[in-house]
Amino acid sequence: MNFKTFFTRDPARHDGVRPVHIFLLRVVYLLMCSLMARTAWSNILGHQGPWEPYRAMGDSVWAAYGTLALLGLLQPLRMLPIVLFMIFYKSLWLAVVALPLLRAGTLAGSSAEELTWIFLAAPVFALCVPWGYVVRQFVLPTRTTVPVARPAAANAA
Repeated sequence: MNFKTFFTRDPARHDGVRPVHIFLLRVVYLLMCSLMARTAWSNILGHQGPWEPYRAMGDSVWAAYGTLALLGLLQPLRMLPIVLFMIFYKSLWLAVVALPLLRAGTLAGSSAEELTWIFLAAPVFALCVPWGYVVRQFVLPTRTTVPVARPAAANAA
């Protein structure tokens, strides 16, 4: 693959999504597996004693979510909803948690500061998404061809 074809759509491959987007999605899935799943599974497997229910839920969701990203390495477009989920929840968290703290001048040094820096990657991940494909596959109605019934009189002639 040369430089030009890396940025050119090929309708025969990946539903016309540019190879650069497929590559970038695989990088995102790899980061999800290597960072998020690893951390969450370490928390789960290394935990001792009774669980605090909300903490256990968070670790379980992140472990499952990061582990599902392994499938994204193989099928990047089919697993795209988990990337959209990630972008959405991180952006939402930034808007409802980090932004008010930032405006109040209390973000620095708070318990939310570390997550804020991590979640600021959401806009970068959004650049990796083939948004035209997302609109075609998930937003617009699917186009199905329905055979047109012919009147019986037209068939007899």
